[in-house]
Amino acid sequence: MTDLKLLALDTDDLSIISAHMQDAVFKAGDLAFAPRPGLFSLTVNRFVWEKADRSAKSYERHRAVLGFKRVSAVRSIGFDRSGADEVLSLLAIRFVARGEGPDGVIELVLSGSGMIALEVECIEAQLTDTGGAWGTGSRPDHKAD
Repeated sequence: MTDLKLLALDTDDLSIISAHMQDAVFKAGDLAFAPRPGLFSLTVNRFVWEKADRSAKSYERHRAVLGFKRVSAVRSIGFDRSGADEVLSLLAIRFVARGEGPDGVIELVLSGSGMIALEVECIEAQLTDTGGAWGTGSRPDHKAD
């Protein structure tokens, strides 16, 4: 398997990373923010959508790191960040611009109404697979209301 490595510098790029990160699971303790250099990272078990065939009996997950640069602040709602073992599921990543400039908020939308909001100077994100893949018998399924 080829490891995935993606870079996002605009909203179109970020939407591609969002698609690859949909249904990634992680623990609250896997969040890291270094304010001085402005780096935020998240280590996840990414569902490998690019290989998910509905007829398959087995699917894959891959260990990956999602990193953001030029982050000035991080806020979260809907979960307890001090509960390091709480498992969270990422549904989407979106960017909300402030005015005409490149600055804004990157929102990591979680299941159960949770969210992580990153105040950024501009979009600069990287997704990198970091470990081997493993099989899983279940495929995430979202019911439409």
